[in-house]
Amino acid sequence: MARPVTLFTGQWADLPLEELAGKTAGWGFDGLELACWGDHFEVDRAVADSGYLETHRALLDRHGLSCSALGAHLVGQAVCDPIDERHRGVLPPDVWGDGDPEGVRQRAAERMKDTARAAAAFGVQQVNGFTGSAVWHLIYSFPPNDFDEVERGYEDFAERWGPILDVFDEEGVRFGLEVHPTEIAYDFVTTEKALDAVDRREAFGINLDPSHFTHQFLDPAAFADEFADRIYHVHVKDSRRRLDGRRSILASHLNFGDVRRGWDFVSPGHGDVDFESFVRALNRIGYAGPLSIEWEDSGMDREWGAQDALSFVRRADFEPSAVAFDAAMQRSAQ
Repeated sequence: MARPVTLFTGQWADLPLEELAGKTAGWGFDGLELACWGDHFEVDRAVADSGYLETHRALLDRHGLSCSALGAHLVGQAVCDPIDERHRGVLPPDVWGDGDPEGVRQRAAERMKDTARAAAAFGVQQVNGFTGSAVWHLIYSFPPNDFDEVERGYEDFAERWGPILDVFDEEGVRFGLEVHPTEIAYDFVTTEKALDAVDRREAFGINLDPSHFTHQFLDPAAFADEFADRIYHVHVKDSRRRLDGRRSILASHLNFGDVRRGWDFVSPGHGDVDFESFVRALNRIGYAGPLSIEWEDSGMDREWGAQDALSFVRRADFEPSAVAFDAAMQRSAQ
């Protein structure tokens, strides 16, 4: 059976959920990965009022849509980050509070615990998101890094996320880190370090998005193979490299969509991700969960793009063979 195709609502949070649900159902999506911002899934209301969850479930049911995951990227980012004014723009006001960095990190951690509780009450067993990182700013080792400080960054991650993961365990919910530049894990080596830091506990796994590997010249299919037991959820997004000797892989402090960047996110099937190789890897590791389209393309109308992405994913997702291709020849020769 083909994997369900869902839409991550994070880039659509300017639309009321009722309106977006109607659109996605009409386009033919199987369900939604609900972002925990806008009115798509409000964690504070969900833990305080069971009627909120009943209304939300009825809304999805009315449109024939499932919800197999929540996206808690924005609050999760603040758990480990050095906090600055940028975070104010993406955090709920009660999590930001007075902006004192340690207070923000602690309130973000408590909100992530509540997210696990809300997910369980909603009947959802997967929460995806970011962790933040105390050491991302040390990515380029000049002035020369104190590598003991880098190790302390992974200890800080484990100390802050350990109590959060305790609640995930209690609620029977898993967290999927979207391996991503700016996070505690952004490539093969750092993913291994992050998993080791939390003793590879079952509550902590990966939301695999191939687009974040392509501009790093990493192979997302090889990543799926290497971390097969930790691939808890999959995003579908694409990235296109435009490195021509003038554009930088570091993106030159230019915003997404600027043609001077060395790479940019594009709609699935319009970039450099080898989706055939990626799907084959998902088949090898036995991943049967949703393919959640995270639609980001500054050069394309998003409603046209979402429908185009859905068509692409339906075509690109194929089942593994149940028989060896030459088995029929062997039988006929007997």
